[in-house]
Amino acid sequence: MYDDVADAYRAQVRAFLAERLPSGFGGIGTLEGDAITEFVTSWRATLYEAGYLAPGWPKQYGGGGLSALEQVILAEEFARAGVPTGGPNDTFGIQMLGNTLLLMGSEEQKAHYLPRILSGEDTWCQGYSEPNAGSDLGGLGLRGQLDGDQWVLNGQKIWTSAGHLADHIFTLVRTDPDAPKHKGISFILVDMRQPGIEVRPIRMINGDSEFNEVFYTDAVAPKENVVGGVNNGWAVAMTLLGFERGEAAATMPIRFQGEIDRLFVLAAERGLTRDPVVRQELARAYSKVAIMRYNGMRVLTQFLKGHHPGPDAAISKLFWSEYHLTVTELSTRILGAEAMVPVGRPPSSAFQTDDMGAPNSSASWVGTFLSARAGTIYAGSSQVQRNIIGEMVLGLPKEPRPA
Repeated sequence: MYDDVADAYRAQVRAFLAERLPSGFGGIGTLEGDAITEFVTSWRATLYEAGYLAPGWPKQYGGGGLSALEQVILAEEFARAGVPTGGPNDTFGIQMLGNTLLLMGSEEQKAHYLPRILSGEDTWCQGYSEPNAGSDLGGLGLRGQLDGDQWVLNGQKIWTSAGHLADHIFTLVRTDPDAPKHKGISFILVDMRQPGIEVRPIRMINGDSEFNEVFYTDAVAPKENVVGGVNNGWAVAMTLLGFERGEAAATMPIRFQGEIDRLFVLAAERGLTRDPVVRQELARAYSKVAIMRYNGMRVLTQFLKGHHPGPDAAISKLFWSEYHLTVTELSTRILGAEAMVPVGRPPSSAFQTDDMGAPNSSASWVGTFLSARAGTIYAGSSQVQRNIIGEMVLGLPKEPRPA
């Protein structure tokens, strides 16, 4: 998949990492507490200065202007070095909203928001799911009425990741209640620093509060903050969900391989590598990571040809999230009674695996085990993914709908 030109660029990225990272750096997983935040903040500034923070954006908007192949190589090498490709908010600000604005935003929206996203002046979260519109997102009920030159919003969102840390939210709003449910939705940019927005954190099973409820009570947004046209929000929302796939296909197999390697060490430390049942389950986990890697290569091949995955992306989401349930359950069985009273460094991420270089502490494994449950729900539950694969990939009959 990679040629000599790609190898030359890979060497360039490795030289950049060698120059900018501390000598002997073992990955962000080796850090704890405030040291993680301090490193990520400093590293994000380094990437911003080097043009690596939004590598695929045009240079006129502060991006790196890199090709799809160069972006993939960059993501791979960063993952292997154990460093992030940005800050904690950049998944929402750069990968989701920024890329969507580049494709569907007005010139005024691009000129205003893109520089502020890169500088970190604006931090974003995603307002999609609602209490009665999670699996069926098209049934959302947050209402927006145009009053002069602004939209007035009333309703609620839920499961808003990092909503307690953001000052802006891109949100789906029902702007035409009389239109078919997918036709009367608009994608609106909302400033959360106003009295009409209330954020309530939701405590998760692992003790963190990454998810939130967001309430809109006569909240307002300028009418020019609609992206992609009034009542065309569904198309914008689906475009947004198509981003990040290339980077994820490149980095997820690396992260999961790093995790399974740590699990092998954990089993060996406890003398369980000769246990036939544990060996079989480790072999099964290893084979699934290998499948993930080959599927990632398939996705990358399509990505490098300019194809962004559509419904077939549900295959990857279903596979990794269900796999992660079983492998983290295996980690708790290997830990045995220690899993009931975990000690040591907790995971530095509430999503997917712990960071590269993380120690084999029981707190790291148990925290990841607890977070793995959410992985089968956020970004589309496993049940929804199976429906998408069945109906939109395999062409099977649709599920009967309730009257």
